[in-house]
Amino acid sequence: ALALLAWIQVLPEFAVEAVIAWHRNVPLMTANFTGALRLLTGLGWPTIWVVSALARRARGEPGFWRPIALDHEHAVEVVGLTPALLYFVWIVWKGSLGLWDSAVLLAMYASYLVVLQRIPPKEREEVEDAGTVPRAILALPSPWRPMSVVALFLMGAAMLYFTAHPFLQSMIGLATVAGVSQFVFVQWVAPFLSEFPEFVTTSYWARSRGKGGMALMNMASSNINQWTVLAAMIPIVYSWSLGTPTSVPLGPHRTELLLTLLQGALGVVLLANFNFQAYEALGLLLFWGVQFAVPDSRGVMCWAYGGWLSFELVSGLWRPGRLRAFAVFPSLWRGRGRD
Repeated sequence: ALALLAWIQVLPEFAVEAVIAWHRNVPLMTANFTGALRLLTGLGWPTIWVVSALARRARGEPGFWRPIALDHEHAVEVVGLTPALLYFVWIVWKGSLGLWDSAVLLAMYASYLVVLQRIPPKEREEVEDAGTVPRAILALPSPWRPMSVVALFLMGAAMLYFTAHPFLQSMIGLATVAGVSQFVFVQWVAPFLSEFPEFVTTSYWARSRGKGGMALMNMASSNINQWTVLAAMIPIVYSWSLGTPTSVPLGPHRTELLLTLLQGALGVVLLANFNFQAYEALGLLLFWGVQFAVPDSRGVMCWAYGGWLSFELVSGLWRPGRLRAFAVFPSLWRGRGRD
């Protein structure tokens, strides 16, 4: 359910990316795609830790600086990011994103959902645990209940269809008026607005007692579907617009993709010990802030992320639990459930 929710929450991001891909604007396409991913990991993950810590302080609980703890079944989200990141090493190297790449990435996402389905539910939720709107729908008689759900989905789809293009044009217009590069504006402003539903939901969970891990995994699941389904959509829409199967040329944007890739790999390693520490959250936030304030720092930040990633990997020699999620994942794959 969290995986599907994460996909629904970022549908505005999908809609904006689809509009850009339809117009075959590769620079803006790359800007929106990489900006969205960096926003989730660089701002979204730290926001969850900060909201969780502030909520604990407001409730008078001790341990402001304590980490967000993850459950063993969350190894699926952590490890689930790895195949797409490894495959993107190949995409960055060859400098193109084609329809065969789409097929591979979609297969990765399908495999991720299959593994999630094999994990037994952690706890049973009752109707009273749902929000106001879901409770009202669940209270409807059988014929009207599914019709209401379908109607809400259709309503949301219609809103996305009719607003995505005007939204993008407004972003470009604002960039022109403000004298800011369209690439920079689309990379940082458009994803923040299109990802806003995700931030609202995860912040709500982060301030709830014991749900910081759920909030973090909800956002990590969004990372997975954007590395896979969103990336797979780009060459499909691009080729459809041209009327012929075509690969999207990404060669001129290798640095952008490499920077995003290194940040994603670092995120996987940081979560692989089932703890999201304060220094990790604040470090990711600082690195994201540097990119936001100094867009031309891409090369330097690649080295910064690479250095931090290397340290975390090497430190596994004296921190045996650093990559524990990869040891837990096989039992989840075999459907044994949680330890």
